[in-house]
This record gives sequence, structure tokens and C-alpha cells, in this order.
Amino acid sequence: MNFLRGVMGGPSAGPQPSGADTIQKLCDRVASSTLLDDRRDAVRALKSLSKKYRLEVGIQAMEHLIHVLQTDRSDSEIIGYALDTLYNVISNDLEEEEQDDSEEENLAKQVDDLGSQFTEIFIKQQENVTLLLTLVEEFDFHVRWPGVKLLTSLLKQQGPQVQQIILVSPMGVSRLMDLLADSREVIRNDGVLLLQQLTKSNAAIQKIVAFENAFERLLDIITEEGNSDGGIVVEDCLLLLQNLLKNNNSNQNFFKEGSYIQRMKPWFEVGDDNCGWSAQKVTNLHLMLQLVRVLVSPTNPPGATSSCQKAMFHCGLLQQLCTILMATGVPADILTETINTVSEVIRGCQTNQDYFASVNAPSNPPRPAIVVLLMSMVNERQPFVLRCAVLYCFQCFLYKNQKGQGEIVSTLLPSTIDATGNSVSAGQLLCGGLFSTDSLSNWCAAVALAHALQENATLKEQLLRVQLATSIGNPPVSLLQQCTNILSQGDKIDRRGSKVQTRVGLLMLLCTWLSNCSIAVTHFLHNPANVPFLTGQIAENLGEEEQLVQGLCALLLGISIYYNDNSLENYRKEKLKQLIEKRIGRENFIEKLGFISKHELYSRAAQKPQPSFSSPDHMMFDHEFTKLVKELEGVISKAIYKSSEEDKKEEEVKKTLEQHDNIVTHYKKVIREQDQELEELKQRINTLTSQNEQLQATVTQQVSQIQQHKDQYNLLKVQLGKDTQHHNSHSDTFQMNGIQTEEVSKLKEELEEWKNKHELLQGQLREKDSVIEKLNSSQLEMGTTEQSSQTIRSAGLEHNSELQKELEMLRSQIQLQAAEISKLQMENQKLQNATADPVLGDSGATAATSSELEARLEQEIKELKSEVKTLSEEKESLKQQLDSSSSTVAILQDEKSKLQREVAESKKEQDDLLVLLADQDQKISALKIKLKDLGVPVEDEDDIESGDQGDEDEDGDEDEQD
Repeated sequence: MNFLRGVMGGPSAGPQPSGADTIQKLCDRVASSTLLDDRRDAVRALKSLSKKYRLEVGIQAMEHLIHVLQTDRSDSEIIGYALDTLYNVISNDLEEEEQDDSEEENLAKQVDDLGSQFTEIFIKQQENVTLLLTLVEEFDFHVRWPGVKLLTSLLKQQGPQVQQIILVSPMGVSRLMDLLADSREVIRNDGVLLLQQLTKSNAAIQKIVAFENAFERLLDIITEEGNSDGGIVVEDCLLLLQNLLKNNNSNQNFFKEGSYIQRMKPWFEVGDDNCGWSAQKVTNLHLMLQLVRVLVSPTNPPGATSSCQKAMFHCGLLQQLCTILMATGVPADILTETINTVSEVIRGCQTNQDYFASVNAPSNPPRPAIVVLLMSMVNERQPFVLRCAVLYCFQCFLYKNQKGQGEIVSTLLPSTIDATGNSVSAGQLLCGGLFSTDSLSNWCAAVALAHALQENATLKEQLLRVQLATSIGNPPVSLLQQCTNILSQGDKIDRRGSKVQTRVGLLMLLCTWLSNCSIAVTHFLHNPANVPFLTGQIAENLGEEEQLVQGLCALLLGISIYYNDNSLENYRKEKLKQLIEKRIGRENFIEKLGFISKHELYSRAAQKPQPSFSSPDHMMFDHEFTKLVKELEGVISKAIYKSSEEDKKEEEVKKTLEQHDNIVTHYKKVIREQDQELEELKQRINTLTSQNEQLQATVTQQVSQIQQHKDQYNLLKVQLGKDTQHHNSHSDTFQMNGIQTEEVSKLKEELEEWKNKHELLQGQLREKDSVIEKLNSSQLEMGTTEQSSQTIRSAGLEHNSELQKELEMLRSQIQLQAAEISKLQMENQKLQNATADPVLGDSGATAATSSELEARLEQEIKELKSEVKTLSEEKESLKQQLDSSSSTVAILQDEKSKLQREVAESKKEQDDLLVLLADQDQKISALKIKLKDLGVPVEDEDDIESGDQGDEDEDGDEDEQD
């Protein structure tokens, strides 16, 4: 308030006194009038004066206006006037619009902070903000719209404080989310601006807004407005989406899980005619690309980034971005941002990188997109930001992509270079840029080639084979030699741009190439001019600009010492150290080496992977190279001070470790092969088990059917006995004979069914025999495999025992069926007897009929006997098959004993292998402890794996050593 009084005590001339008196009278009228119309008129008058007399109205009327909001809520008109007045007082937007003349600059400085001061007064009472949230819920346009604008202005002035009040207010955020569903576009659009201010730098509110279905509503608005062709509303929605997603892993995961990435694809659908884009469309598309980058930013957790990258590929978003990348007529800034977006979508994702490698530009003949982009990178006429974007895209394509690295390096090798010269390869473009007269092209090509060698020792060795033709008549020189030649020439070559930049790029390439590659170090030292050049550069006292080159030369010389395998007698480690001591001095060498990490441009490059530089002169360091410097600076410093004896011990330890690592790798390979064989055997066992279950189910079904037939037969037998007891007369005899004839036919049908059952059982028995033969052959194969485990053997033996049990069950079933057949024969005999007795007691008149019946019965009985005989023969054959199965089981039992012996021998061999591993693990641990004592960094990955294996196999160390 003292500040406000100081401002009021400024100029006294003009209409201020009368204006202040008028404002005072209006405030009294608002406070004391009992009629609503009078208060409404007074508030309307205050609104009209609030723009000109902002300070006076704010000081005198704010309290009365807040009181009106509390007491006169029934009248929407006076509420609207009060809200508009408060907005005019608090907002600085009106003040900024009127401050155009230079003569008002002093006054503008005094009142610039008025909005913040009035906002602080308003939110001092938290109930005022809660009241404002309640008013925003009103549907009346004259209340809701000024309420939204006032709340937005409060958030602009005192964002964190107002955010906290809204956050603790019941349903505070949810009330504001309803603004997005308002049918009036003015309120909806201002609601988007309000949510922009509300979600700034507040993760808690961002999560609440996201879970209030904000993504769905905002994407619907963008679609309704025409996607990238929409107006400023689309821009506001995209800014709000960025607030919700940037640096908020929870919301990013929610956005991906909600399948909202798929809804982004239509944003990037551009037509064939890309001329005449409006400024708003360029802005919208730029924000859309930035939103994609937010989801796949390298600063996000790797898992979240990877899942978003895969989703973008599967929904076709990456393909759509590549279409824009290769389209014609796209504005330069959109093309640059698209390249950066594609870079981060493919970075570290093998699937996306493979797809990008297959993209071709629409040219005749078609060229790979990578080649077209590299042509832009080494073209000095292209914009600087575009060349940086292409370099970033190339780096992301090669990041953790050994396949892509191999394809790029292969274009440089002699066997793969196109002899016709009709097509330009990526390797040719990189070499052309590396040796051009443009320093920026030199730097970009050197860094790109260094990324092709990153963490890939095989390609570093292959690149040594590259030969370059310098001029006609002269023999070709290697790429490594040509790099060192250009480096040594230095200022003698006339170049466009920074000369230091070219040397820095070449030194970074050489450091990356030689690191962790002893063969490359040997090739480098084989040139007698290289070491004197490096020592000469380090020993000189040059200006500040050249100190960076001195530091990189010291790093390159240190790498030549640290990764030196002492294969060259004149450049052994000890001799190089002595040379440094004589020519440079150890302390001076370490000091020059420290120039790199102390450089300002080094710190900038280490912050993020994307190469972003304000000007070409600042393009000195690459992000991945800063990691290499951080890794090697300490170990090189230690290596310089080590004695020759320590070097020898270190070399011996390294060789021993390499030998043991090779042995461990061999046994790991053996164990992996054993695991694969075990998996195959398990699959076989599972297949046989499923077949066995099917057969058991079939047998169970047949047993139930046999039981049903037995029950039916018993019922028929009971019915036949009752009919015989109650029919004694002649006519009854004929009826009985008829019934017996029907019974005989039924019995024939039953016999037919039994024959079918026998055939089914024979088929099942044949299937069992085939299963036994398969199991026998598989067990013989298992017997020849030395690496099979005892668990699989026991499982196979248990399965054999189960098959034997099933054979016993089949044998018992066949015996039961034989018993059933004998019962049927007895029943037939009884039927014969029952038929004969009534016939003997009849008169001569029925003799002919009885004889006919007897003849028919005898014929049917003969047929039944023949069928029984056939069944008996089938029974004998089944018995023979069972006997052969029993012999097969005996053979399997013999095989079982053989398998057990072979399993014991295999387990003994495996135990011996594991004992050897345990012994080697102990030796490796001891050697690594020695290395750590000597100060050499030791990786623990193989340690952990071999340690886990050794804990289970501690027995039998002495046998393996013998």
C-alpha cells in the first residue's frame, strides 16, 4: 500500500482530483445505497473509470466490489460489471496497449507492477478466489466470461499462489474443466487460455486436468477447428497439451495408454501442393511437431520413450513424418523441425531405424533418404539450423544401431564401392565433406563418421582398410593417414570458416577411432610424423583459441598410450611416457588435458544430445564425445604416472582376464546349447503327454459305453424271463417264438456292436504301439545327447510306466469283453432250450410250424457261433499283440537302465564343467581385486553372471583342476 500511495503522490495536475472525488462518491454510493439499481449504476460508472483511473479505482473500490460479488449474486448484470472492473484494475494487458509514447515510459515503469500488487491484495483472502470459482460455474454469459478473464489475469500475476488456492479448493480444477464443454466458443477459447496459466509448472494440477478427460476434449477441439489448418484456437490447445505432457511422465503414459498418439496422425497429412502456407498453419504444425518430440524426448525415461516410439511406428505417424520430410515445397523451418522430430522418434529404436533406412526420396533414380539428408549437411549453401538438424538425424539413426553403423561403413570399403559412379553413397558424401574447404562441413562429416564408429571395435578395424586416391599418379593413402595429414597441415589450407573447427572435428574423429582399438593405435603410431606433431602442439604456448586444440592433442596422445599394445618397439608405452616427460612434462600434459572439460562449449554440449548452437563458430563439441572425454580423462591421467612394472602387471592381468573371459564365453555358449536342447525335449514330452491324455479319454468313453450295453442286456434278459413264465398256450407259444426271434435279432445287433468295439480297441492298440515306438526312438535320441538333464530322463521313464499301465488296462478290458462273449453264448444256448421245450408239448397240427422255427433258430445259432468263433480269433490276435507289447515294455525297461547310466555320466560331465567355472570365477575375482588395487577400472557384468553360476556348483573343485 505504501508503494501505491507513492504512485498516487506523483503528478497532481490534470483531472486526477476530480476523478478521485468522483470515484470516492461512487464507492460511497455502492456501499450505502439500498436500491439495487443505484448500486448497479455506480458499479457501471466505476467500470468506465477503471481504465483511466486504474490506481484510484483499485485502491478505493476493490473492497466494495468484492462485497458486491458476495451480496448481489442474484443480479447477473451488477456481478458482470464488478468482474469487469476488477479485471481492468488487475490486468496489465490494457496498460501495455496504451504505453506507446516515449513520454509515458517513466509512468509505465511506476505502474508496471500494479497488477501484481492488486492481485496480492485480492488473493490475500482465499475466500475471494473460491468465490470467483463459484461465479465461473454460472452459465450466464455476462458472469462467466468476465470471471474467466479475471481468474486468468490473477494466474498471470501470481501464478503459484493462485494455483495453490485452486488446488486445495473442493472441486476447484474440475469446475474449470467444464469450460471446455461450453457451447459458446468465446468462453471455451478463454477457458483454454485459463487452463494454460493454471497448468504452468504444477505437476499436481497437470495430473488432475489430464484425468478430467482434458486430452479427449482438446483433441476434439483441434479436429473441429481443422487440425493444422485451424486458427489460433488450435495453437492455444497445442500449448496447453505441451504444458500437460512436458516433463510429466504420468501424463505421458496416460496419453499413450489412451491411444491418443494414433489421433495425432491426421495432423501431418499434407497435400501435394505445399505452396503458400499461412503463418498460422506454420505455427500450428511447428507446435504439433514439438508435441511429438515431448513424447519421445531423450530426457524422458527410456522405457516410456521406447513405448511411444513403437506406438508411433505402428499407427503410421513415423511414416507420415517421413512423407513430410521428403515432400517438396515445405517451409524451411517446418522441414528443420520435422527432421529433428524424426530424429528423436527413431533414436535408439531398432524397428524405427530400420524403417528410416528403407525410406527413399521421390527422385529419379530413387535415393535413400539418408543420402539426400547428408547431401544437405555437407552443402554449405544450406541454412545452418538445417545442417545441424540433419547431423542430429544421422546421429540418432546410428545411436545403438550396429546394423546401421555397418551399412554406413560398408559404403566406404573397397569391395562395396560402386565402380560405375552412377550413385552417390553415404560414405562418399562423408569423405567429401571431411576433406572439403568448408570448415563446418569438415566438422559435421567428422562427427557423423565418429558416430558410425561409436562403441564398435569391429568397424574401427574395418575402416582402416579404406584407401583414398589423393591425386592422379600418386599411390592411394589410408583414410587414417589422410586425416592426420590434414591435421598436420593446419593453417596452410585456405578454408572458409573457423580453422580451429576443422582441427577439432578431426581430433574428435581420431580420438573416437583410436579409443578401445589397439590395432588403430598401432596404425596411427606407425606413421613417424604423428607423435612429433602431437608433442609439438602440446608443448607450445599458444593463445586461448588454440588451447582447445592442445587439449585434444593431449587426449589423442593419451589414448595412444593407454590403448597401446606395445607392438611397435619405438613407440612402446614406456618410451611415449618418457617422451612426454622430456618434451612436455607430466604436470603440463595433465594441465593441457584439462583444458577440454573446462571449456564453456564443452559444458553446453554435455547438456543434451541435440547439437544446438547459436552460430557456426560455437560448433566445437559433440555430446557423445563429451562422454568419451569424461570416461578417459581420469584413466589417462593415471596411466601417465604409472611405472613400467605396473604396466607389465596390468598387461598380464588383462591377458589373463581375456583368456578366462574366452573360456567363460565358451562354456556359456555350451550351456545355452544345452538349454535349447532341453526345451526341445520338453516340447516332445508335452506332445506325448497330450496324446496320452487323448487316448485315456477315449478309453474312458468306451468303458462307459460298455457299461451302458451291459445294463441294456440285463434289462432284455429280465423281460425275456417274464414273457416265458406267463405264456403256456399254443398261441402264446407263437408269441413267445416271435419275441425270441426279436431277441435274437437284438442279440445279433449287440454282437455287431461288440465287433465294432473290438475293432476300435484294435485301432487304439495300434496307436499305442506307434506311440511306444516313437517314444522308444525319441529315448534313443535322448541317449545320444550328452548334455540332456536327469529331470527329462525321469520324466520319460515315468511316461513309459504310464504307457505300461495303460497296456494292462487294455488287456483287462479285452478279458472283460471275452467274458461278455461267453455270456452271450450261454444266453443263446438258453434261448435254444427255451424254444425246444414248448415245441415237444404241442400237437401234430403245429409240428410243421415248430420245425420251421427250429430250422430258423438253428441257422441263426450257427451264425452266432461263427461270429463268436471270429471274436475268439480276434481275441487271440489281441492277446498276441499284448504279448508283443509286453516284450516292448521289457525292451523299454532295458533302455531305461541304459538311459540312467548315460544320465549319470552326463551329470558327471556337467558337474565337471561347472566346477571349472567356479574355479575360474575365483581366479577372476582375485585378478580383478589386483586390478582394482592397481587403480584399473573393472567391469562387473561378467562377474555377476559367473558368480551366480558358481554359487550352485561349489563341489568337486579338485577334480577339475586335476
